[in-house]
Amino acid sequence: MGIQNFPAALQPIIQQGFLEREFQAALSSKLGYRAVADREEFAVGIGETLTKTRAGLKPSITTPLAPATNTNLDNGLTPASFGVEQYTLTLNFYAATADLNIVTSRVGIASQFLLNAAINGEQAARSLDELARNALFAAYFGGNTRVRTALSTAQPTVEVDDIRGFQSVFVNGVQQPVSAANPLAVMVGADQYTLVGVTADASNVSMAPNGISGTLTFSANVSTTDGAAGATVQAATASAILRPNARTNTSLVQSTDQLDMSTLLAAVATLRQNAVPEIDGAYNCYLDPQSARQLFNDQAFQRLFTGATSANAVYKRGMVNDFLGLRFVPTTEAFVQAHPTINGALIRRPIVCGKGALIEGDFAGMDKADVAPKDAIVSMVDNVAMVTREPIDRLQQIIAQSWYWIGGFVAPSDTTTTPTTVPTATNSAFKRAVMIEHIG
Repeated sequence: MGIQNFPAALQPIIQQGFLEREFQAALSSKLGYRAVADREEFAVGIGETLTKTRAGLKPSITTPLAPATNTNLDNGLTPASFGVEQYTLTLNFYAATADLNIVTSRVGIASQFLLNAAINGEQAARSLDELARNALFAAYFGGNTRVRTALSTAQPTVEVDDIRGFQSVFVNGVQQPVSAANPLAVMVGADQYTLVGVTADASNVSMAPNGISGTLTFSANVSTTDGAAGATVQAATASAILRPNARTNTSLVQSTDQLDMSTLLAAVATLRQNAVPEIDGAYNCYLDPQSARQLFNDQAFQRLFTGATSANAVYKRGMVNDFLGLRFVPTTEAFVQAHPTINGALIRRPIVCGKGALIEGDFAGMDKADVAPKDAIVSMVDNVAMVTREPIDRLQQIIAQSWYWIGGFVAPSDTTTTPTTVPTATNSAFKRAVMIEHIG
């Protein structure tokens, strides 16, 4: 039959005198974020949402017990309990499919069955990596934003670019919506205010990746000086975001604020002062190629390798591993954002992660008979189900090739780690990663 009788999508792959008889690999994304997640099995029969509880530490005892009080049945001691905190993991269902006509595929220049399987696998891996990235960054963007619309008069409401990290506050380890009963201390401009309400915009105009624009309501009027357009707004429990030259929000990053060794060292120091465990001896730093390139322009970085025996290997590879307490993991999935105020400039976001920064929950019943029927071939690859369904059409010619994953990602908090138990700890609710913003 003539090639024109085939579907348009199949025509380019049918032999037309070309010598090559195999598909060439397409460009694919460099993945990495999912690797930082600690994987946990989500048991069957416990619902769609799982709340886990993490126990905190008790304060150190540095005062000796007075002999005069060491009496009675309690020996002068007062019972004290440790704090707890909770995080919630929610299951969701993700899937995609492709059809293959086994008759028309036989005239192709290569096995479309194998190609479909490979492309499905790449799609699944990239999808899960982006889900991991989104969950990780959602927590570590939290509590950091800026005023979007300047106040013309002092008033209690302020429009901001992103309300993530301001919507809830931890009360006895459990997240509760911010309210007058559960307020949150927030710095707006140069002064501290008490946040009592948060409202998301009906039409989201946030410039932050996956951000949510909205309005913050405080218990007292915010001054026009503090409420100027672009003023920094930061919660007392904000996640750590570092920027070269100590810029306080994304819009203030300048063209000279490139990634440097000093900022990376500050990220490592922040994780260590919060007692965050390393991952096999180092912290993982996920960064895109442009961020990595800027390191080689940093004079401090260059001096570090001057005369070093490892210098040739480092510069030949164009990337470095396991130095400064960091393990560099290049990725092309990193968030890249247009600069809010500088035309043509981009904001890039490396993130430095310690152990436990992300939790992946995989549903234990993904490959069970009642979920994956016996009339299909189901293979589990890296906790993702790859499904090949036999032809069930009238001519028994069309095979369905699909994948699915049932699970979720969550970034757990560490609110029980405080200066009371770890003297160098910060007040961030999420402590196991540090984001860096720089121009690119």
